[in-house]
Amino acid sequence: MSEAQASTQGFQLLSILLQYPEAELLQEREALQALIPRNWQGALAPLFTHLGETALIDLQQQYVMTFDRNPSHSLHLFEHIHGESRDRGQAMVDLLAEYSRHGLQMVGDDLPDYVPLFLEFLSLQDEAEAERLLGDAIHVLAYIGRKLRANGSPYACVFELLQTLTNVVAEELSEPPVRDMDEALETFGPGADGIEPLLKPRMDGTHPVNFYPKAAAPQRH
Repeated sequence: MSEAQASTQGFQLLSILLQYPEAELLQEREALQALIPRNWQGALAPLFTHLGETALIDLQQQYVMTFDRNPSHSLHLFEHIHGESRDRGQAMVDLLAEYSRHGLQMVGDDLPDYVPLFLEFLSLQDEAEAERLLGDAIHVLAYIGRKLRANGSPYACVFELLQTLTNVVAEELSEPPVRDMDEALETFGPGADGIEPLLKPRMDGTHPVNFYPKAAAPQRH
């Protein structure tokens, strides 16, 4: 297996590490660690040590407290950009379109902006495309990583590793708006304000996924 293949398949392993821990994860921990690309081993060592030293019930409780009970650690990318606004619905529509453009169709109940799902998507791309897509998302991933590091979470190392896999320098995110998004989640429809889609064609025909909001246009007087 080439280094490029190992790196793209490594995204799938990162996806597994960020999912709710089940008994199978602990049973296969050493085998999983052996599959991690060699140059990633050191970065991920703290998380593997934590998995090896912590009882399953404690891992599960910690996971829920970290990712489900703390919005700043949410594993849903667009929550950190759009909060609970309708704008998040259109962003997910556009991300689904990106998955479809690559010949993939979602199954299951996860929302399209779920980080483990996005990482699995990266694992199916060639090295150049995976790096391009990661570069688009790194601003949000780095934000999550900083929040996790500030709270002493062993999961922070996954997000810190991801920052080393792209040449894009992560930008700071502003705090997302807090509004009701029930209708947006039901319809994945565009906002009433006609927000510009996050996916737009490039001259070369590719469609970047922009996981961070553009600066607001100045108001006319």
